[in-house]
Amino acid sequence: MSRTYLELSQDDGSAHKFYEVTVQGQVVTVRYGRIGAAGQTQTSTFPTLQKAEAAAAKKIGEKIRKGYAPAVQGQRAPRAVTRRQVASAPSTARAVAPVLWRFRTGSAAFGIHIDEDRCWVGNQAGDVYTLAHGGEVLARYQLPDGVKCLVADDFWIYAGCDDGRVYDLSSKLPFAAYDIASDVDIFWLDIHEGVLNVADRAGRLTVIDHEDEHQWARGGRGEHAWMVRADDRAVYHGHTRGVTAHAPDGGAELWHTPTQGAVLFGWQEDDAVYAGTARHTVQRLSKATGAVEATYHCDSPVYSCATSPGGRFVFAGDSASSVYCFDRDGTRLWKLGTGGGSALSMQYRDDRLFLVTTDGSLVCVDASETAVTAAQQGSVPVARDVKLAATLPTYAPATAVASVTTVTAAPAGSVVVECVQEHGRTRIHVVSQGYDHSWNVQFPRAIREPGARYVVDALHAASGGFYRVRGDIRRLR
Repeated sequence: MSRTYLELSQDDGSAHKFYEVTVQGQVVTVRYGRIGAAGQTQTSTFPTLQKAEAAAAKKIGEKIRKGYAPAVQGQRAPRAVTRRQVASAPSTARAVAPVLWRFRTGSAAFGIHIDEDRCWVGNQAGDVYTLAHGGEVLARYQLPDGVKCLVADDFWIYAGCDDGRVYDLSSKLPFAAYDIASDVDIFWLDIHEGVLNVADRAGRLTVIDHEDEHQWARGGRGEHAWMVRADDRAVYHGHTRGVTAHAPDGGAELWHTPTQGAVLFGWQEDDAVYAGTARHTVQRLSKATGAVEATYHCDSPVYSCATSPGGRFVFAGDSASSVYCFDRDGTRLWKLGTGGGSALSMQYRDDRLFLVTTDGSLVCVDASETAVTAAQQGSVPVARDVKLAATLPTYAPATAVASVTTVTAAPAGSVVVECVQEHGRTRIHVVSQGYDHSWNVQFPRAIREPGARYVVDALHAASGGFYRVRGDIRRLR
């Protein structure tokens, strides 16, 4: 048996891959993927040993010409993981916010997303919980590593984790949708139309497409890039020297705006991005030009910010356990204490302000005018402590084909897709009628098997010319 192991790793993080070829008799096995990951495996059988060795030599030669070099597996440094170290002082506000309920996740938490039906919160233990808007805990996802952030892309919900993977939590079977190079120390993520944007410790911006393949990367003007937001027009990247907008196709710089202090958090609306800074401000920047349109002054460094729809009200959470509300032009309307730590992330929805605080709690604040006025006068409700149910639905990621439910027939209204080999890669194409059969389908790599067919509840077309799965995935026997 012969084995050749190659790696391609570039300093800018644009490549961090391995390629391994093993010849055992007439069988050639190729294993490839991100360095530090298990990768994918392909096996081919040849009529003679000589033909097997010739095929292996051809594959190795192709990779060496592309820049791969012999390496020792496991010798490269493991993934760098930065836990956000934050200080939280007692609030200086005279009154406490009207907290309706509080759920303690049991570990430091940064991830939050509030949609029409549910509240999502993810913590450093790798737990993601979903709750009803009234605070009832509905389900738990157990991910392999700490949750950096939760982001939504239309219907789809993603959790970025410290293991460098981004998990799709949109169905009962969560799966690893993206695998980020292990030399990228992830700080924050955003996904738009299936394209992943990664901001990292070095201030870089890395963009990865729906097939988990690198598109482009740009070195930041600063370091510690906590902010990345994306839309059809640009990717907005916040770091120690301000906010930079890049074209989504190719990464050309569109504009750069210095901010009042390092950017610690970012938010976006249709026409503006909001940067929370270490210099006690939130600044609103025009998406078109980068011009600073308004500045919102707080009393301490701003750890998080959010807005009501259209930016009518702007909210901020500082390092002194206080939350603020401003009108669109920058007038401070109120400041209240959280009653339990600083808000590391926040989101507003339907007169409620949802916070994830430094003690790992998801907090629901009544941000209606009536409730805030009463709180300023010293009248607040008794916050309800949410408890876990005795039995709670729990879901873990699919790690192999065997973990996928098998069906013998496609249910009415479902869509059949098939795993095929294309130029040495496994792709998913649609079999059912009414779809463009040349388009790829974004699909979990861990369960791809050439020749296998799968049934999905629905497919949705993305603007990049591919389909995204909605609902459950089942293997079709």
